[in-house]
Amino acid sequence: MSDPVGKLPSELDQLPDRDTEETAEWAASLDAVAKAAGTRRAEYLLRRTLQHAEAAGLALPKLLETDYVNTIPTAAEPEFPGDMEMEAKITAWNRWNAAAMVTRGSKYGVGGHIATFASAAWLYETGFQHFFRGKEADGSGDQLYIQGHASPGIYARAFLDGRISEQQLDNFRQESGGNGLPSYPHPRRLPWLWEFPTVSMGLGPLSAIYQARFNRYLQNRSIKDTANSHVWAFLGDGEMDEPESTAALALASREQLDNLTFVINCNLQRLDGPVRANFRVVQELEAQFRGAGWNVIKSLWGSAWDELFQLDTTGALVRRLREVPDAQFQTYATRDVAYIRQHFFGADAELVRLAAVLSDAKIAECFHSSRGGHEPRKVYAAYKAALEHKGAPTVILAQTVKGYTLGAGFESKNANHQMKKLTIDEFKDMRDLLGLPIPDSAFADGVVPYGHPGANSPEVRYLNERRAALGGPAPARKVKQVALPAPADRSFAPLLKGSGKQEMATTMAFVRLVKDLMRDKETGKRWVPIVPDEARTFGMESLFPSAGIYSPLGQTYEPVDRDQLMYYKEAKDGQILNEGITEAGAMADFIAACTSYATHGEPMIPFYIFYSMFGWQRTADQMWQLADQLGKGFIVGATAGRTTLTGEGLQHADGHSHLIASTNPASLNYDPAFAYEIAVIVKDGLRRMYGEKPEDVFYYLTVYNEPKVQPAMPEGVEEGIIKGLYRFNTAAELAEAAPAADAPKVQLMASGTAIHWVLEAQKLLAAEWNVSADVWSATSWGELRRDALECDEALLRGEVRTPYVTRALEGAQGPVLAVSDWMRQVPDQISQWVEQDYTSLGTDGFGLSDTREGARRHFGVDAQSIVVAALAQLARRGEVPASSVKEARERYGL
Repeated sequence: MSDPVGKLPSELDQLPDRDTEETAEWAASLDAVAKAAGTRRAEYLLRRTLQHAEAAGLALPKLLETDYVNTIPTAAEPEFPGDMEMEAKITAWNRWNAAAMVTRGSKYGVGGHIATFASAAWLYETGFQHFFRGKEADGSGDQLYIQGHASPGIYARAFLDGRISEQQLDNFRQESGGNGLPSYPHPRRLPWLWEFPTVSMGLGPLSAIYQARFNRYLQNRSIKDTANSHVWAFLGDGEMDEPESTAALALASREQLDNLTFVINCNLQRLDGPVRANFRVVQELEAQFRGAGWNVIKSLWGSAWDELFQLDTTGALVRRLREVPDAQFQTYATRDVAYIRQHFFGADAELVRLAAVLSDAKIAECFHSSRGGHEPRKVYAAYKAALEHKGAPTVILAQTVKGYTLGAGFESKNANHQMKKLTIDEFKDMRDLLGLPIPDSAFADGVVPYGHPGANSPEVRYLNERRAALGGPAPARKVKQVALPAPADRSFAPLLKGSGKQEMATTMAFVRLVKDLMRDKETGKRWVPIVPDEARTFGMESLFPSAGIYSPLGQTYEPVDRDQLMYYKEAKDGQILNEGITEAGAMADFIAACTSYATHGEPMIPFYIFYSMFGWQRTADQMWQLADQLGKGFIVGATAGRTTLTGEGLQHADGHSHLIASTNPASLNYDPAFAYEIAVIVKDGLRRMYGEKPEDVFYYLTVYNEPKVQPAMPEGVEEGIIKGLYRFNTAAELAEAAPAADAPKVQLMASGTAIHWVLEAQKLLAAEWNVSADVWSATSWGELRRDALECDEALLRGEVRTPYVTRALEGAQGPVLAVSDWMRQVPDQISQWVEQDYTSLGTDGFGLSDTREGARRHFGVDAQSIVVAALAQLARRGEVPASSVKEARERYGL
């Protein structure tokens, strides 16, 4: 084949050609085929040659897109091992009850989705009958990520196997009475059934990848044998537009996660209409996954298409399928045969001749209903091939009709996602189509009945026998509580003693504590350090050689710093998950580790450390996913606050993560000021999350990069540290001259690094203004508020309880001034339960680059600003002259 005019140079031009004559012969052969048989024949031969080369293991670039046909031909499908007729009956009952549940609920206005499960029913049923391993089998069983909008079908199946009652079906989306069903997979709301929350689209596929990866992590670290656990993620083709859906595809192939299968239901519709109206989403997804190194299996056409493909001797049909956009194919599924003959077959003379030998019934069957995702034989073949493929994850692209079996009013309609019910007549048509023995008399009261063949029916016996053979019910969440022993006190002792004269940032204090805890003989191996690439920023490089960075390949190179004490060490059994620059990936890792106690019966103790600005702000949706999944662990927002990270400026200046964190009921949020507070909080966190009575909570700790001398822990402050507030010192304890006994009094309250500004202000108030200030450490504004809200709720039940913050401040004289490195809304969370006059200082607004001192003066939170604010409070009360406020401003240059 001659070179095209203006051909761009390629990498082949840089390689020596040792036999130019042979190369020319190959090119001439291709030219001859193109001339004699046409360019399409030449293209076909090239594709087949590349496919053959790939199968032979030749190191050639893969084809990113193959023809718009099934990967597994009908002739190559394995024998179906089940009772097809029986499984069809089971699937019919589940289709019916899913639609009935949503329709019955619509009279209460609670909504629900029908069309998604209708299209995907066989994708689930084939898995439940033949592939999905339950938790009663050896190991941990499989992990199932169910597409959120398909939840009615899963409830219908649980009704059939006796795990859900008819009353519960009638309480779909009505949970407040205590016997309802949540709308979507919500483990916190239905913890015996659901394992993984998936309806925040995009988080399911991302989490599934990291779950499969964490399974291998447990295996390689000899903590749990997960060799037989397979992760199945059921996704919608529209969902794949979410950036999180495809964010970690390369990770899955890079780590050869052949314990993972994506099943993408390609019904060509998203929530408002076609997924790729002017294009083809299946081909796009195939190219994306193949390019990322995944094994791709397409199950597009049902067996009715076999005759058409056999008649396609010129390839015209395959070419036409590749060029028809999704929106047009959706239209074909709703139009009559005459339209299809004209607009599909009429586009090519070869197709006109092909269609001439096809009956109207055959064309209608092919274009209206015959899809690979609706035939259990084809789904079974795809699933079996996925499990047998080794060395890479698999994605199955299964084409279906959205709303399948729900009637012409639903199938392939743009609005079917918003359609919540069928009419009685539509249900009767559906009954007849599915062959269900439901008499007309069952509709006498105008309400669609639920259907059940009976607990001892052949269908239910078959279903239960299949599940027993596969290891019990699925999906299912089973928790066998394993209390971890408390670590030895010696791990906490160094932080409790303080740092002497040495300065140490609280970030480093936390890392030192965890490093000691990881040496604990009983629980040390269960710690899972997770960091998105900046471990050195947080002082964690000392963990590299001792704990190792996890890599399933080990270390295949000699690290550049091998001769240094803290060299970069990767290991197959490494303990650290150093994720690269992906906060979303690190959070997905964290969720998998946090829920290992339930998924695998192996409690792990993960801590995820990150720039605080890039945690809750960037991945708060995953924090909700973590809460919904009942995860336990420590989230650590490092380099916290709006003024401690000098020079980085606005985008790195976090003054609001505690406010976002306070919206999550499962998050216990602490802003410790001193190293000993960290020790107390972590110790109590281990007790609450992993002790004899474990709670379904997680911790958010903020730590700072500002080196300070860390004091020893005062006596009797442990309770206050945990509850959120204690008196650190009084003005009478100052080493310098204390104010007079009758001096005006003020209470200075601070969290995190702000404690140091407040302590300096305490000294200035005493020495220069004769004001007596007590200093309080507010370790958790959020926990103070949580306790106060619980007291308010108790009052509605007739119980009189006083909030801890009110009791702690009882008898404290003077106004309260609260200060933090956060926006004022953070400390203002507790204001209504403080009986004293209350005001606050904070870092509201955008961050900026400056020195710490300059930034604090800018926000008005430095020691001098605190003094002026305290004097202003006292002046309003008439306890100091108003002139003192003006004098202080001038003295300090404010």
